[in-house]
Amino acid sequence: MADRPLALVTGATRGIGAAVAEALAPTHRLLLGGRDVDALHERARALPHARPWAVDLTDPDALREACSALGSLDVLVHSAGLARLGSVAESQAAVWRANLEVNLVAVAELTRLTLPLLRAARGHVVFLNSGQGLAARAGWGPYAASKFAVRAYADALRAEEESGGLRVTSVYPGRTDTEMQQAVVSHEGGDYAPEKYLRPESVAAAVATAVNAGPDAHLTELTIRPRPVR
Repeated sequence: MADRPLALVTGATRGIGAAVAEALAPTHRLLLGGRDVDALHERARALPHARPWAVDLTDPDALREACSALGSLDVLVHSAGLARLGSVAESQAAVWRANLEVNLVAVAELTRLTLPLLRAARGHVVFLNSGQGLAARAGWGPYAASKFAVRAYADALRAEEESGGLRVTSVYPGRTDTEMQQAVVSHEGGDYAPEKYLRPESVAAAVATAVNAGPDAHLTELTIRPRPVR
């Protein structure tokens, strides 16, 4: 199956990342990115043509070493993320740094290190952003700032690389039924009702649509919102 394109999906052990890996499995070989080695191996055993890619994205040396071992890459899906919430008035510098380190700096560095391979493949980079990357809400400032920054990064990458054939897609899901969402709702003090939120599989289907679009099509931005289901 070496003729299949190779996709690296970060945050692939759960939530949207796991759903994206499943959505791409019929058409791609997969590298499943994450830090939990056991969970990655379990996930890889459940998917065809998948293997673990265990690395801490915030460890520069480990990330550089892992990327240097790649011989090719067609698709990079940034799904790993962190949500540290808090008001602007109360959030200390460590909260802002934590969001930016995972949601922006690690994303930028992984993209930089794999960009030569992606250029050679005339490949595709997908950023799983957030509705908070389009409009910030009270209490979400540090997280929203990191997602606005990722939006700007993706736009700059597209402006610089599109003429060379690289496709760059930003996906802005509304609130999605994930473990992260459960933690957010707990932080907000509300009751968790899964039916109110998007399913990870619905977000993953949008990602797969962008990735598998014909060579003449470049889906640059996709916004997805929950819809009441009767």
